[in-house]
Amino acid sequence: MSRGFAQWGMSLTLAPGTAWNDVLARVAAAAPEAVAADRLRNLYAGRWHDGGTPAPLRTPVDGTLLTSLAKVDASTAAEAVRAATAAHLLWAGTPLADRKARVAAAVEALTLHRDLLALTLVWEIGKPWRLACADVDRALDGVRWYAEQIDRQTAGREPLPGPVSNIASWNYPMSVLVHAELVQLLAGNAVIAKTPSQGGAVCLTLAHALMARAGLPVTLLSGSGEELSEVLVRAPEIGAVAFVGGRSNGGKVAAALLDSDKRHFIEQEGLNAWGIWDFSQWDLLAGHLRKGFEYGKQRCTAYPRFVVQRDLVDAFLDVYLPVVKAVRFGHPLAVETAGDPLPELDLGPLISAAKAGELRRKVDEAVRGGAIPLHRGSGSAGRFLEGQDTSAYVAPTALLAPPGRSRLMHAEPFGPVDTIIVVDTQDELLSAMNASNGALVASLAVDDEELGAKLAQDVHAFKVGINRPRSRGDRDECFGGRGASWKGAFVGGDLLVHAVTIGEPGERLYGNFPDYSSYPPGM
Repeated sequence: MSRGFAQWGMSLTLAPGTAWNDVLARVAAAAPEAVAADRLRNLYAGRWHDGGTPAPLRTPVDGTLLTSLAKVDASTAAEAVRAATAAHLLWAGTPLADRKARVAAAVEALTLHRDLLALTLVWEIGKPWRLACADVDRALDGVRWYAEQIDRQTAGREPLPGPVSNIASWNYPMSVLVHAELVQLLAGNAVIAKTPSQGGAVCLTLAHALMARAGLPVTLLSGSGEELSEVLVRAPEIGAVAFVGGRSNGGKVAAALLDSDKRHFIEQEGLNAWGIWDFSQWDLLAGHLRKGFEYGKQRCTAYPRFVVQRDLVDAFLDVYLPVVKAVRFGHPLAVETAGDPLPELDLGPLISAAKAGELRRKVDEAVRGGAIPLHRGSGSAGRFLEGQDTSAYVAPTALLAPPGRSRLMHAEPFGPVDTIIVVDTQDELLSAMNASNGALVASLAVDDEELGAKLAQDVHAFKVGINRPRSRGDRDECFGGRGASWKGAFVGGDLLVHAVTIGEPGERLYGNFPDYSSYPPGM
């Protein structure tokens, strides 16, 4: 898939006012201090800086050059950490009422720019419009909830001794990264964020400009993970490290903290699975399947694995295949006429052409090894502009019985590719569901919910749903992982605040730590 065409002969055009040059001009007008003519600036020591090595930033939507990141080196990052530490000491001593007022001002400013923030996400990471808006809204709604709870959550607790370092993936810049930062700020900590190299930088630059204007002690740096990790993870001034990403990079962060007692919460990938056993409620499952393809399954709580009892395979496929064949994908901003609303898509591109190519190779490898391609979507089913670069798009794909040596058998694809495993016993069901040594979420489709609860005890996932999917959760629901999918303190609800504050001497946080496993009641 490289050059697209208008679907079914329709002449599609870019929705008015959504061209990238127009979007970037609006960002520059809203935050002129943060955007230079040729790059995004870095924010540290209370001001925006032009320094750094420019690196081009392209959109996966159609390959357009968006702008450049100004990547700083380790010495600049160390300077930024020192400045953030000084700001942290002042912020930690700021009365909670004042902290709440400044966070509220930032949330108000972010709300005023909600549509612009969402539009940057459409271009930068390929989210369909509805999902981009949801990313922004979820962040702001979540922070409003924490602002109402923070007096209770911080009672008898103190901020950390140093700022929180946030290293997050590109897929949820607002509802994961900015949301976490604003809660950390409410709790009395200055924050440092590393811009994801693959996407979300423009959105985060605008968001942090608005946060800084509200008087919040925020730092935003772009740079190579290898270059900056030593500073942003191991610097003694750092009070806690929050990481969201893959197991390879997460493992490196965890290894760098082995000789440290530094607070950390490291979210890593896992192969989340639906297990289907003695089940007949197919209409219920169908609704969950369709929603599961949102954003091309590029999220930590996506379900790319279905483990199905052999006697139910035909009934499952009767429900599953119509869903996967009806998934809508294409250019998130392409419309038929200028007055049309933005399209209702399930997914746009993957984060890059390189990622799309890698995923296609994994599919081909699995098929050569014996996997049965139940469905391999065609690029011609997508909605594209005539002549558009479509190299970052992958049509929905479903493979039956990938071979044991296949990379898709044991690792999360992070794209719209499902694997279906057929089993004959409950032991086989659990083994196939636990193939990745730990996951964040899992679900069981069973008519007998007591049986589901029994099976769930042996599913190696943090949250297990019975006849429903599970999500990341926030507000009054905590989140974490089992096995290799998570390291450190659990977050969400009160636990997110506890992770970045200090309570009674000797306090042990709930989490997935090397020396003990501690879970909240009911988990």
